[in-house]
Amino acid sequence: MEVKIGVQYAPRELVLESKLSPKDLSEKIEQAVSDGGILRLEDDKGRQLFIPVEKIAYVEVVASNLRSVGFTVDA
Repeated sequence: MEVKIGVQYAPRELVLESKLSPKDLSEKIEQAVSDGGILRLEDDKGRQLFIPVEKIAYVEVVASNLRSVGFTVDA
């Protein structure tokens, strides 16, 4: 799953690929927000990301889809 996180006062969003299912990812985000602590996520390469929940502007979870590679010819 691709996760995009907007952080307050940051010019760019954080983007990572997660191995978690959409349901597990949503539960993890909701738990961190309700606790008021830190959202900790790990990407598919094992890197960890720590974000204080009070600085989170938004979280977008996007289903990863494989991109096809090739060329098309319009007639």
